[in-house]
Amino acid sequence: MENTAIELSEKGKKAFGEGDFKSAVHIFSEIAEAYLAEENFLDAAEAKNNLSVALLQAGKAKESLEAAKETDLIFEEADDKLRQAMALGNQAAALGELGDKQEAIDLYQKSARLFSEIGEKDYEETVLKSIAAIELSRGKFEDTAFTMLQAQGAVENPNIFQRFLRFLLGLITK
Repeated sequence: MENTAIELSEKGKKAFGEGDFKSAVHIFSEIAEAYLAEENFLDAAEAKNNLSVALLQAGKAKESLEAAKETDLIFEEADDKLRQAMALGNQAAALGELGDKQEAIDLYQKSARLFSEIGEKDYEETVLKSIAAIELSRGKFEDTAFTMLQAQGAVENPNIFQRFLRFLLGLITK
């Protein structure tokens, strides 16, 4: 199964990259089922997260959430904080699309903390910006500014624009 799964995974990623989300959904679903049949839960969780992202892109947020649900626990048990944080982010993205903004923020915050713990600053910044977007959509401007300031703090080597933005956001939050 391993070679076949790797080949299928590459096919799924290619379909996804080409915007063929329907094919990507089918392929990632097939991979997840095969891994589950083998009781290879870690690789099944990875496939389910790929499936979740493809489903979300295909406009199927409810199915996306279902695919990623509890995969973070499998990664946590394996002490794989990177994939745990990504799984939480996938769940948060689906919840956000479904309109459950507060639960999305809560999961994004867990994801950001994990990314911070393992030094994945780019991912942390992306997740914090997702939180800020939700806060902005809810009209919480001060929270948005604070979260964007946190996101800018995750940038290791800020450029001139990012330093200026940090300065402006600092003024807003004071």
